[in-house]
Amino acid sequence: MEELVEKFRFKLSLTSTDFVRSLGSDINWNARLIGVKGARGVGKTTMLLQHIKMNLTKVLDKTLYVSLDSIWFSNNTLVDLADDFVKKGGEYLFLDEVHRYDNWSQELKNIYDDYPMLKVVFTGSSLLQILNARADLSRRAITYTMQGLSFREYLSIETGHHFDTLTLESILSNHSKESALINAKVKPLQYFDAYLKQGYYPFYKEELDLYVPRLEEVINMMLEIELPLLRGLDLAYVNKIKQLLLIISESVPFIPNVSKLSEKIGIARSTLLLYFHYLAEIGLTINLFKESGGISKLQKPLKVYLENSNLMYALTSSAANTGNIRETFFANQLGYTHKIMYSDKGDFLINEKYVFEIGGKDKSMKQIEGIENAFIAADGIEYGFQNKIPLWLFGFLY
Repeated sequence: MEELVEKFRFKLSLTSTDFVRSLGSDINWNARLIGVKGARGVGKTTMLLQHIKMNLTKVLDKTLYVSLDSIWFSNNTLVDLADDFVKKGGEYLFLDEVHRYDNWSQELKNIYDDYPMLKVVFTGSSLLQILNARADLSRRAITYTMQGLSFREYLSIETGHHFDTLTLESILSNHSKESALINAKVKPLQYFDAYLKQGYYPFYKEELDLYVPRLEEVINMMLEIELPLLRGLDLAYVNKIKQLLLIISESVPFIPNVSKLSEKIGIARSTLLLYFHYLAEIGLTINLFKESGGISKLQKPLKVYLENSNLMYALTSSAANTGNIRETFFANQLGYTHKIMYSDKGDFLINEKYVFEIGGKDKSMKQIEGIENAFIAADGIEYGFQNKIPLWLFGFLY
């Protein structure tokens, strides 16, 4: 175990706490078993190490962080690690990328039941089925989902200013006041385009010139490692899925014609619908449906967006469609904490109550005229008026 401790201490020494994600303050760190799911690259590892550095330095000898893709686990089990750690006085165990370990759910259950003095935090892929895993962790684990940087968080990193999160209701009823408070500190539109291109994944701060290649690597690892590992995807289909993502990225937005699409890329209709479901699960797309209940894996989405606008710039070599970029941003920022659905009128129905039309600064209310609780989210404006709200302001919801 000494080599694991050495690697942990080295990683911890390199961890900066200059900026901390807002999710860190929402987690109940006192719980005995905590799970954090999220797409690759959104910052789960950094959040764990920051929490340790800011809160557990006085008990560092009782704390251990380890990634479960470590070669150490080729000859050792997770239960072995926990047992040895507890015998040496360990109290706080942080397990990264548990989906890379075959029997993670059963062994976590055993650790929870057998070592009540141990607090465990684990992270995993968006595909992690914590509640439906072979071992019943639903009664044991408190789970959270982590998304990439919000526009609010990106602005904080870039400017050093603190900005409070806003509720959707405060934006809808007080957007002029909220916009004024923010504009008094910074000019959001000065940063908005850069965020849409390369500000969603925290690693943009490391080497901006390498951002797109790194993002391409993230996409490839999701498709070539996580989907085959966790959903049994045949590697022979990976190129077809990449082709599907390219089509989505170049659309305005993508409204799937499943029959034509399955013929074009050579995938059976039922398989194609299953892949739409998997892409949303893994955090590469957002699928919109009209129904508010449970969605079948073989139900056709009515609209499909990439999960965030940065993916559009990484996937397409042509100029990304402006309308699709705007709608993708809105869907991404709203979909994290709100119910987002397809709407016959307008672009989105939020929380089964609010209708939104997305557009540029000259967008009128014509398409949603006469609809109750209807709003325009307009790009290119610093301040709104009545039911016309700056698009960037919806980036302050988390």
